[in-house]
Amino acid sequence: MDLIALEDIRALKYRYLRTLDLKQWDEFADTMTEDVAASYGTHLSRTGRADVVSFMRDNLGPQIITVHHCHHPEIRVDGDTATGTWCLDDTVIATEHRIMIRGSAFYTDRYVREGGEWRIARTGYERTYEATLSLDDVPSFKLTANRWSPG
Repeated sequence: MDLIALEDIRALKYRYLRTLDLKQWDEFADTMTEDVAASYGTHLSRTGRADVVSFMRDNLGPQIITVHHCHHPEIRVDGDTATGTWCLDDTVIATEHRIMIRGSAFYTDRYVREGGEWRIARTGYERTYEATLSLDDVPSFKLTANRWSPG
């Protein structure tokens, strides 16, 4: 068992999620191979690092707050390739539309080691549930911090 590879892949997945949530697009791009394939749910698929990053940058701008947590990894390493399954819990707050989306899914990933560095070659998830809440239905809801808010 390659324990160093396991830890490197865990760190890679965590970095993918952190840079996505913090909108650090260059670092986000660096977690993926040039020809990455990504599918988020049943209706959204992208191919190629530039396309994935462009889509995220265009659709998860400052008006969208995201928090992604992955846990319970099941990682299998075979030389310079690996596969992984992760449980995802996520929250999306669309401030302009005053909605919050909560959900869970299972990611299925494929990784490759390029020049000694692990990268995501394929990522995707299938939702186990998704729930939407209008923030107008919760009169006490107040967003007290938002790093992207101009005020």
